[in-house]
Amino acid sequence: MSKVPSVIHWFRLDLRIHDNLALRNAINEAENRKHLLRPIYVLDPNIKSKIGVNRLRFLIQSLQDLDTNLRKLNSRLYILKGNPVELLPKFFDQWQVKFLTTQVDIDPEIVDQEEAVEKIAEEKDVFIIKRVQHTVYDVYSVLKKNNGAVPLTYQKFMSLVNDIQVKEAKDISKVVSDYCKPTDEDLDAYDVPKLEEFVDESTLTPCKYPGGETEAIKRLNNYMAKKQWVCKFEKPNTSPNSIEPSTTVLSPYLSHGCLSPKLFYHKLKEAESGMKHSDPPVSLMGQLMWREFYYTAGAGTKNFDKMVGNPICMQIPWVKKEEYIKAWAEGKTGYPFVDAIMRQLKQEGWIHHLARHMVACFLTRGDLWVSWEEGAKIFEDYLLDYDWSLNAGNWMWLSASAFFYKYFRVYSPVAFGKKTDKEGLYIRKYVPELKKYPTAFIYEPWKAPKSIQNTAGCIIGEGYPHRIVDHEKIHKENMQKMSSAYRMNKEKKAMKRSIS
Repeated sequence: MSKVPSVIHWFRLDLRIHDNLALRNAINEAENRKHLLRPIYVLDPNIKSKIGVNRLRFLIQSLQDLDTNLRKLNSRLYILKGNPVELLPKFFDQWQVKFLTTQVDIDPEIVDQEEAVEKIAEEKDVFIIKRVQHTVYDVYSVLKKNNGAVPLTYQKFMSLVNDIQVKEAKDISKVVSDYCKPTDEDLDAYDVPKLEEFVDESTLTPCKYPGGETEAIKRLNNYMAKKQWVCKFEKPNTSPNSIEPSTTVLSPYLSHGCLSPKLFYHKLKEAESGMKHSDPPVSLMGQLMWREFYYTAGAGTKNFDKMVGNPICMQIPWVKKEEYIKAWAEGKTGYPFVDAIMRQLKQEGWIHHLARHMVACFLTRGDLWVSWEEGAKIFEDYLLDYDWSLNAGNWMWLSASAFFYKYFRVYSPVAFGKKTDKEGLYIRKYVPELKKYPTAFIYEPWKAPKSIQNTAGCIIGEGYPHRIVDHEKIHKENMQKMSSAYRMNKEKKAMKRSIS
């Protein structure tokens, strides 16, 4: 047991030093009271079975970078392995903890853990400080401003936050005093684990997006230096199938908290200052505000990540077809554009936002009639930038279950990709079995004559699968199903109103 009381900063979502108010509070408390400072991260020993390898690699890299940056401040990161609810009470006693600082989040699983830990902390007289720093705005204050109601449109959300001042993001540069640095135990036991402890690194594809605050700041500064590009950015005009990303790919750094959304906000304001620029919702600022919109909706909606019991979600009789889910997840639907997107996602952990639109629509209302919850689970596994509220919100939008109701607007798995990549270079990269197909058939290889299939070295049905469904036929049938579901939901709501 430590003879000197401790202050803990619990890193959960914000794996960074800059704009970390909770960490700043922990440092100040430790300095003022001459307590020991212990920044911690609680790692689930079974994490390998819960998230995909790309996200696991990104997380480990982010933790390693965080530890490096903390050491520059004369501190370090303590990795604790286990369940926070079972683990932290033991360390409260062992380290004589007096203060605990952490971040506010809305993910129900995290909130449940935090509430359990807070109850124990109260019993042990541990004072807790929580800071809003994973979002630009305090989403609970936004909800309060709207009389507790969830803003169901982007425009309504923007009207609520339009007059809210966003405080500047601040760095932490003060070096921690030696008397706040623990030396009373085997510190090696708390080191950040190496990736090789979880996976065979030789089986991984090359890392395109290294995790960590250092890389986040570097990437942010590189893009913000391109003021003309920032000001002209419009999401619909970017390419979902460019070989190199046509967007910033800052989303994984935001979701892991390696980049402060407030810092991003102010850097965007700075880049736009005095210049003609695009506006929300299509601008870069608009994209950041979409994140805030979904966080607000997620914070105020019960069962936000489910269909049943979710008050804003359309109840639709989806059918669970395991063979469809498997083919879609593995990029073997027989539609090259869809398959290329899913294979890129599995290999690299990231795909363009419009590519997400394509495959989400295809899985749900467009073609396969599978629940958006199934797609959300697979995205949770694959995405580097997985975020509980954004994942659920976007899937509801693309399945026309909430927020967006023009279900008759269906993405074509053939025509949509051709708009920005007529030659099919993207398909040739991620679906290499089709790389020798003539351009005329690269999006529709089933139309190629047998002689061309032979020449290209890939027979449809052998080297590449037959189409899982006929899009032209099935999407029309699915529109009729959506129409019926909408009508039934409307009738149920009318009945509830008449009873009440």
